[in-house]
Amino acid sequence: MPTNSCHPIAAHRKLKLPDWYVSGLMLDRALDAILRRIRVNRRHDIPYLAGYSLDGKIIYIDRHIPKSFTYRGKTVFTDRYLILHEAVEKTLIDALDLHYQHAHQIATRAEEAAVRADKISWRSYDRFMQKYVKLAGDERLTRLPADLDQKPYRDEHDKDLLQRMAKAIKKGRPPSGRPSRPSQTINKRSHKKM
Repeated sequence: MPTNSCHPIAAHRKLKLPDWYVSGLMLDRALDAILRRIRVNRRHDIPYLAGYSLDGKIIYIDRHIPKSFTYRGKTVFTDRYLILHEAVEKTLIDALDLHYQHAHQIATRAEEAAVRADKISWRSYDRFMQKYVKLAGDERLTRLPADLDQKPYRDEHDKDLLQRMAKAIKKGRPPSGRPSRPSQTINKRSHKKM
């Protein structure tokens, strides 16, 4: 296939429906385009599962979240859905100046559409993710990237979390790409369950 075509990586095949219909193939192409433009980093503690750098060029996924789960005997890799969610959310916040909650709702719908397009039950996927939202929210923050966009946490008015994040960033000297030293943890008394 020539490299000057619109989709040099994915096989180009004609859709059986107009391209404005909901299409799993078009969603895959859109996600591939996003993945070519950003980097993914799984070396940090990220509240609420995933986040993004201030410039939007890095999507951070919490280091404790497994990369996959099993659905009906099939391994489902989850990073692509989280990346789609975070990229859509960040774009809506930056380009349209939406509040986090509004951008998050739209991004969740895009994430759901991608999950369903891959013939995966949204309920099963969401159940898997919700287990890790609680775990990620309960952990001590020892490895935070300094360039993590904190707008979602500010918009949620989570002052305790913002304070813990600021301490972790200050102590950890990120974003070197290397993990913080294990002795650098937040005082257990400031730990809040979400």
